[in-house]
Amino acid sequence: MLQLHRLLPAIFFVLIAGILSACGTPSKSVVYLHEEFDSTSTYSRSFAEPAGQTCEAARRALLSQGYLINQANNELVDGRKSFQPSSDSHVQIVFRIVCVADASGKGSTAFVSALEDRYALKKSNNSASLGVGALGSISLPFSSSDDSLVKVSSLTIPAGEFYQRFFVLVERYLRADYGNATDVIKGTSTVPQSLLQRN
Repeated sequence: MLQLHRLLPAIFFVLIAGILSACGTPSKSVVYLHEEFDSTSTYSRSFAEPAGQTCEAARRALLSQGYLINQANNELVDGRKSFQPSSDSHVQIVFRIVCVADASGKGSTAFVSALEDRYALKKSNNSASLGVGALGSISLPFSSSDDSLVKVSSLTIPAGEFYQRFFVLVERYLRADYGNATDVIKGTSTVPQSLLQRN
């Protein structure tokens, strides 16, 4: 009993140290740990055209793919598109492009971000009830169903290929509208030439 009494402070110290260590170690599920903020981000592309022309090409690119445009001007394009993978699920992609002029005012950079929202159909049955005098209310076997879509997830699309295909289409519209003056700023485009030449 005496030896146990002497060990208690040591056991208490070990427990406290373990708790503090667990609190100080970030969880693997913490998403911000995966934010790299590097210069090879797939969320931007520089063009030789002014911001207004870049945003107009981005607007046409979204329209050609069936997106509904919520807002469009020389600095911002915002569009959305809905999908229904199954009878009880719904997906919506919200696409936003911000066009920023460079220091010279001749070129621009398009910053893009696409948000994917997923919805699931939630069903709830409501039983009908009937009031009968002193007996109170009696539930009847008749019911009504109130179905509603509930958001189950929301995330920014990280896939580089998704944005690369969009940038290819923007470059195609810039080439069609402004000819040879629409070359992408040297060193900023990683799109293969074969992709740019597709019809």
